[in-house]
Amino acid sequence: MSTIMSIVMLVLLIFGTWQIFTRWILNNPSTFTEEMLRYLLIWAGMIGAAYCFFHDKHVKLTLLTSKLHGPALTAVTIFDEIIVVLFVLYVYVYGGGQMMMRTMANGQLTAVLRLPMSLIYGCLPVSGVFVILSKILRYLSLYAESKTAKGGK
Repeated sequence: MSTIMSIVMLVLLIFGTWQIFTRWILNNPSTFTEEMLRYLLIWAGMIGAAYCFFHDKHVKLTLLTSKLHGPALTAVTIFDEIIVVLFVLYVYVYGGGQMMMRTMANGQLTAVLRLPMSLIYGCLPVSGVFVILSKILRYLSLYAESKTAKGGK
């Protein structure tokens, strides 16, 4: 995910600089980069969100969890993780996949670049799979750390 994000951010920087140059210096804004920047920013946001889930740096409310300790905190945390995974599976993977398939079947294209809109909507199921994989890898990492801390192998 970090490699994908690095590439997307580099392309955003290059195209953003070109967009500024053509708009302010040449007085003739590039329509190609304007649309591309919009779609790349969507992809960057969705992949970035999955990356944040892996490092547990996403936005979350701690009003309840900050007051809990011990088994109650563990139960609420597990419940929270289950809800997040179910939400991502249903909305991102299933719903995003359905939306992507519908636009693919309709042959809908973007206005300027004439790219299939299914490529744009594809960020939902892809980022959903990344979130689920991130959660699984995080759980495995935490499990391995707890085994090591207890003296296991």
